[in-house]
Amino acid sequence: MKLEKSKKPSPSIDQWLKEAKSDPEALQEGMYLVHNGVVRVTPKAKVREGIDDGSIIKGMEFSYDQSKVDEAIAETYKMKGIFHVRVWLNEGRLELGDDIMYVLIGGDIRPHVIDALQFLVGKIKNECVIEKEIKE
Repeated sequence: MKLEKSKKPSPSIDQWLKEAKSDPEALQEGMYLVHNGVVRVTPKAKVREGIDDGSIIKGMEFSYDQSKVDEAIAETYKMKGIFHVRVWLNEGRLELGDDIMYVLIGGDIRPHVIDALQFLVGKIKNECVIEKEIKE
């Protein structure tokens, strides 16, 4: 069975920032952080756990549960000092170097924005997505 590529075009972070800064709540924001997850050649087990089985990654199958993502975004908005949250997730068969996700957080001060970005990316990665590495 041949896997079909169905990945989406990546968003423009310049456009996202322009839109965020034009929002009335932007006057309360002193910082924006962007996370861009990308398909890499190194297996997750090697990077995270030090387990090297000699394999390399040649791609990834990626999917997500939109309702869980929406819940994670809603939780992030409840965090202190957070006024802007935007998430884009790819889908389908992804190749090395393809964008997996973008997350933009806008908030009042650096500690709040860093905490929110770490919380949301962690929540998405651990509870909302399915990543299946395709190994050589």
